[in-house]
Amino acid sequence: MGLRATASRYALLPLRLFLGVTFVYAGLDKLTDSAFLSGGGPGSLAEMLDSVRDAAAVPALVDLAQHSPEGFGTAIAVGELTVGLGTLFGLWARVAALGGALISLTLWLTVSWASDPYYYGNDLPYLMAWIPLIMAGAPMYSLDTLLALRRRRRGQQIFG
Repeated sequence: MGLRATASRYALLPLRLFLGVTFVYAGLDKLTDSAFLSGGGPGSLAEMLDSVRDAAAVPALVDLAQHSPEGFGTAIAVGELTVGLGTLFGLWARVAALGGALISLTLWLTVSWASDPYYYGNDLPYLMAWIPLIMAGAPMYSLDTLLALRRRRRGQQIFG
């Protein structure tokens, strides 16, 4: 196999590792930050929601989160952790990537929408980075691939 073919096979692996590690870190950071998950005050999600509400593209999403900032913050943190682990291990990789894209889309439409120019906001590039993983999954070094191979082997034994 040539260098180009090998590079093609492994092309998504650095992106997968970066997004997986970043989302695991982001989830753990939020879950261990007592200020973020508090009901208000400096560094809390509630304070951030108050500051972005009027500039958000979809203020209704901010309003929804403001009903329970602690619950919403926990849900985002657990979602990020789950997406990150799924991406790193390549388990339900397309579902994990879709979850990552939805989290990034939500954050872009709320927290980073007011970034001017738009490319200063970090959530839009994250959203775009998830798209190749939604399309391709995790074909290399993944539990999805291992499980598919195992299913194929069992199928050959049964029907072989």
